Amino acid sequence: MSSSIAGIEKARIEACLKAETARFIDRNPRSRQLGQEAKAHFPDGVPMHWMTDWGTPFPLFVAEATGARLTDVDGNAYRDFCLGDTGSMFGHSPAPIMEVLARQGGHGLTYMLPTEDVPVIGRLLAERFGLPQWQVAATATDANRFALRWARAITGRPKILVFNGCYHGTVDETFVRLRDGRVIHRPGLLGQVTDLTTGAHVVEFNDLPALEAALAEGDVACVITEPALTNIGMVLPDEGFIEGVQAACRRTGTLLLIDETHTISTGPGGWTRKHGLSPDFFVVGKAIAGGVPCAVWGFTDAIAAGMKIAREKAGPGHSGMGTTLSANALALRALRANLEQVMTDAAYDHMLAMSDRLAAGIRAVIAGNSLPWHVSAVGARAEFVCGPVPPRNGAEAAVSMHGDLEAAIHLYLMNRGFLIAPFHNMTLTCPATTAEDVDALVACIAAACGDLLAGA
Repeated sequence: MSSSIAGIEKARIEACLKAETARFIDRNPRSRQLGQEAKAHFPDGVPMHWMTDWGTPFPLFVAEATGARLTDVDGNAYRDFCLGDTGSMFGHSPAPIMEVLARQGGHGLTYMLPTEDVPVIGRLLAERFGLPQWQVAATATDANRFALRWARAITGRPKILVFNGCYHGTVDETFVRLRDGRVIHRPGLLGQVTDLTTGAHVVEFNDLPALEAALAEGDVACVITEPALTNIGMVLPDEGFIEGVQAACRRTGTLLLIDETHTISTGPGGWTRKHGLSPDFFVVGKAIAGGVPCAVWGFTDAIAAGMKIAREKAGPGHSGMGTTLSANALALRALRANLEQVMTDAAYDHMLAMSDRLAAGIRAVIAGNSLPWHVSAVGARAEFVCGPVPPRNGAEAAVSMHGDLEAAIHLYLMNRGFLIAPFHNMTLTCPATTAEDVDALVACIAAACGDLLAGA
């Protein structure tokens, strides 16, 4: 049995993890106390269980955050490259969003009625993303769920197709995986009553023949995919793959949903606009309203016509889509401000330049230490992976995940004032990120590698 993982001795990983865990405990007494107090009414001391996924001995409690900086309740300051796992991709509390919060607060937050922002938002979304018709939801999970319902209603087909290792929020039908060529429920899934494997085909990303074979069965209403997988590590598409998926959908009468909740990091119009894609549905959430809960989903005029026919066939009653707080007045006002004033070309130019600088710096650290690692990037999103070759699908990406090694690196960075995404080694840069921030993170990653390689 190998004594090393991804070029690092297991003993060094264990020693680093132990030392950094002790250091975290010492520097965060107030967080520890709050975590204990919160356990009286919140399991594990957190209001949402993902908040325990940082690999820390107890949750880190936050006092405040602005721009690319975050401060915890113990007064420790952080350069934030996680940015709320994309929710604050344009920085914490951008000034236009702060103005919205102050102004709208005295005029009502939700009415279940439209506001004068609606026609402007529709025009902005159509101009930016290229689809003519839009709806607003509270989360990308909801937007994806609603779009898939419509796809089945319009086509009369029962199934969807997803890629192994995909992530589309908590949409039930997407919680499936491939194991030895067989579709299974995603490991760890709780409380599932129906058999999700009967409602979805699963194929590997970048396997166009497998996709075409599945679509040939004629029972797939919609293919739902990110342009690049981003939640099982980073898996970039082969040249022409996404275009091949789109063409296969057109040939078989299958609808295509592009979920850009993460890949909106590509540019102002996302991967879809940059690469000239033309999906039937388009979804983006999290960051679209500057951190205020909101998501949008767009679709073609043909889909809108199909929706009308499906509604007429179904007759009166509840469609199973929509929530009371969807498109509330506060979310709409923040959405408009974000589109007009925050998600600008200039903001993206800066974010992309900073992410390029970060990726180049980390590649230099990897090369300088002769580590079998690599860096992948999608616009302002970059990730260093503890594996030698960029994966082409979810199965390969899963093999490159090394829990203890990643936990040791994350704690090392956190203890020295840097936050990156907790789930793997992913970073985001925002309009407030500076070159000095980037260079400091690169230096800290270099120091972490030095400590992990000590004595090698």
